[in-house]
Amino acid sequence: MTLADLRQNYEQNVLLESQVDPDPIKQFERWFNDAAAGGIKEPNAMVLSTVDARHRPSSRTVLLKDLTAEGFTFFTNYESNKGQDIAGNTAVSLLFVWLELERQVHINGIARQLSEAESTDYFVSRPLGSQIGAWASKQSQVITREELEERAEDFKEKFGHTVPKPPHWGGYIVIPEMIEFWQGRPSRLHDRLRYTRGDDMNWSLARLSP
Repeated sequence: MTLADLRQNYEQNVLLESQVDPDPIKQFERWFNDAAAGGIKEPNAMVLSTVDARHRPSSRTVLLKDLTAEGFTFFTNYESNKGQDIAGNTAVSLLFVWLELERQVHINGIARQLSEAESTDYFVSRPLGSQIGAWASKQSQVITREELEERAEDFKEKFGHTVPKPPHWGGYIVIPEMIEFWQGRPSRLHDRLRYTRGDDMNWSLARLSP
């Protein structure tokens, strides 16, 4: 079998305008709950895409850690490549892929840093190892495994069981401007419903050709 021979026929579900919530955040919650109930490993995993100062895109997987009416929250090192990209261009894209349900959700929006208090509240809820890791990792910089492990041991010794939040670590909320729901259908006639936020902050819904 070659790559060209790999095909999957999508026939689990449909996505009709009459079925969806007029609020895309509530519709996302429905689909997320389906993914969580379906046993999908890390249903909150999402691909974050950013653009650097030379207009070169980058994508990586991060974890959704909060969802509110305002948007989608994740946490990271502000000095990482993605943090530097966002500092120069706050327009980002998110992609959730739930292959077992033949679904994906694509989001375009603006990333805004959370307050220090909001980031600290989440940081103190993390496991101790994750807190130490936030200090030990020079995220996106070249490092040896030995140096990384030595840094982790050094910070364990320094902080013990009370680890402060690093100043270079915190959260972003992605405020959506567009949310598209994709449901696989037979013969590649997939359902694509796109919500777009207007200047009045209200959402409009349209079907896109697959």
